[in-house]
Amino acid sequence: TINASSNLDSSTTIEAMEDNPDGGCHIYRNGYYRTGISVVEGILEVNIIQMMDIQMTASQAENSLVDFVVTCQGSLPTDVCTAVSDPTCQVSKSVVCDPITITNECLLTIRRAFEEPGTYCINITLGDDTSQALASTLISVNGGKAT
Repeated sequence: TINASSNLDSSTTIEAMEDNPDGGCHIYRNGYYRTGISVVEGILEVNIIQMMDIQMTASQAENSLVDFVVTCQGSLPTDVCTAVSDPTCQVSKSVVCDPITITNECLLTIRRAFEEPGTYCINITLGDDTSQALASTLISVNGGKAT
């Protein structure tokens, strides 16, 4: 056990510091402390309310485009990430993140391209500096048609 007593400032004193048998170290402090706490609402909920396939001309048909219409509640997000995985949501195929600017209502449309037909798990994450919220859905892309 090491005993030390010194004034760090007029209100804080370190009383003792001891070695702990489990390899850790504990510091005991007596005095007055002050800090600020900010309470933030955060992004409370994300919902995918609509999925729409985008009709393209025959010359543009190498990728299927799908728009996801997303709403949220709580604070307004500053970034959106879209993760595309296999139908079990276990094996990630791609992740795309973009900054967004929403001014008054949390309603946004996210366009995503799919190179080949198949069934995919889509995770859409909205985030800001203090919180994140996630919504997931399964989508079946079949040669330009999405369900």
